[in-house]
Amino acid sequence: MTDSRNPIRILAPEGSAPSIMRELSRRRFLSIAAIAGSAAALAACAPGGGGSPQPQATGGALEGNLSVYTWGDYDSPDVVSGFTSELGPKVTLDSYSSNEELIAKLVAAKGTSGYDIVVPTGVFIPQMIENGLLLEFNKDLLPNMSNMDPAYLGRAWDPSNDYSICKAWGTTGFVYDKNVITRELTTWADFFDAAQNEASGKTSMLDDPAGTLGSYFWANDTDWNTEDPDQLDAARQFLVSDIASHISAFDSYPSTAIVQGSQVLMQSWNGEARLGIQESSDPDRWQWVLPGPQTELWMDNWAIAAGAPHPEAAHAFIDYSMSPESLALNLDYIGYNVGGKDMDTSGVELSEFIFFTPEQLETMHEQELNDSQTTRVEIHNEMKAAAGA
Repeated sequence: MTDSRNPIRILAPEGSAPSIMRELSRRRFLSIAAIAGSAAALAACAPGGGGSPQPQATGGALEGNLSVYTWGDYDSPDVVSGFTSELGPKVTLDSYSSNEELIAKLVAAKGTSGYDIVVPTGVFIPQMIENGLLLEFNKDLLPNMSNMDPAYLGRAWDPSNDYSICKAWGTTGFVYDKNVITRELTTWADFFDAAQNEASGKTSMLDDPAGTLGSYFWANDTDWNTEDPDQLDAARQFLVSDIASHISAFDSYPSTAIVQGSQVLMQSWNGEARLGIQESSDPDRWQWVLPGPQTELWMDNWAIAAGAPHPEAAHAFIDYSMSPESLALNLDYIGYNVGGKDMDTSGVELSEFIFFTPEQLETMHEQELNDSQTTRVEIHNEMKAAAGA
């Protein structure tokens, strides 16, 4: 993990502005930026510098309102309405398109954003803690944390879950059209081979530097967080010179292409693949693959923004969302694993897209933010240019 004291700079791929305007969610999530060190220190802008405020919630009366800043369409309406009906606070949901947008808003506000709950992806959390953007939990107010699977607690970015706890997590794989690709594909090497053969000109990859660069390193069973210039140059050569000409789109919304049948081979997050196959008129036509030998694991997390005006209600909502009933409702609604333990999967359609075996989990590795991110964005942009996308 990059030293959390490193400053943060937002780097957006060229031509990304129109995409930012699209409605996004973890069903329609687009990562358009990367994080790297720069001379513009986030700490100089952030509330509290390197300090961390103590919990403001004490278990007193709940405030009448709650403001949640999260990914779009990422909470079951039944959970939100149930919370208000049972406990009182009126919930306002506002959405962002990327972690970078979230961080920029919190930095600019300097503790006065008005938001209570935020939902950052795990690798961004150390910098957010270091720079005073998050409020420490009062865990006495989160008894339903006991309903969370220990496998999804104590992650490297917040080992004691003092500032964050799993909201949902997912992974990256691909989907292919079995009517066109009649052989079995099981690895990232298979993905690239098919992209250059049966699926040439009908292949899409994620519009995401992490996913496109990651797939090269996953295929070669090497550390996808490498900062080695030679390894990054090899990735550039392969993706830009060998693969780009076969790619017809960089699309983080492949569920639409699945429904329309407009692509043959699509890199995809698991929830997006599940949604597309569910909505397809011919679901048997499509095969989802969690490829070996490696792939990624990302995790979004409940957290409370520094300066939250309604800290009692914020703790109460997070706790309410970790009840067994709420976990089940959110799982069904968003189609990603919500981290609950002993969850009943018997009624979950396409549950294999959400729940993975221990062997599959062993192949998943989390992203780290380091000084190679600028290079990764450059390679991603070069690949898109070479593909004419």
